[in-house]
Amino acid sequence: MASISLHTNHILPSLLHSQTPKATFSQNLSLLSRSSQSQFHGLKLSNSNLLSIPSSSSVKSSILAKVTEGVIPPAFTLRDQDGKTVSLSKFKGKPVVLYFYPADETPGCTKQACAFRDSYEKFKKAGAEVVGISGDNSASHKAFAQKYKLPYTLLSDEGNKVRKEWGVPSDLFGALPGRQTYVLDKNGVCRLIYNNQFQPEKHIDETLKFLKSV
Repeated sequence: MASISLHTNHILPSLLHSQTPKATFSQNLSLLSRSSQSQFHGLKLSNSNLLSIPSSSSVKSSILAKVTEGVIPPAFTLRDQDGKTVSLSKFKGKPVVLYFYPADETPGCTKQACAFRDSYEKFKKAGAEVVGISGDNSASHKAFAQKYKLPYTLLSDEGNKVRKEWGVPSDLFGALPGRQTYVLDKNGVCRLIYNNQFQPEKHIDETLKFLKSV
């Protein structure tokens, strides 16, 4: 019987090229948000007997985290939902919960934003500020904040410069901006990093738990 040799280094690129959805970014997020069972819901390879989906840890982007616990993150100045410039140094003197999220008005991000809103008084009681950052512009942030009555600051990181400087990892082979939360202490030192793309509300639970423990 003749043997068949499969060279996965040739098969994988062609499969990914032919099978990767060509939906818009928002459509991709909407599709992914329908299931928390798999980080790759919507990305299906037809030859599943030949290839298996890598684990979540192996598909993080190649960006190495530049912000780690115990260090002071890079400073930045960005515009908020009202178009005003806001610097990270503004929050020095109190803890700040700074969360990076993929985009306004997407299902997972809306859940996360509203969960932060619903627990906002708990964060205030802990003496902490809440700040959200995405690549959307100020006008998008303003509409998003007004629609869902968000009481905290949203910053516009157009071009994802800060995201890159902080080393926020991406998901889904680098196609989906990461959802990562940082807790900085009153001196601006990073004390907690929490990453969970497909359980956005867990960010609130984990950060509140941490704030209550310190």
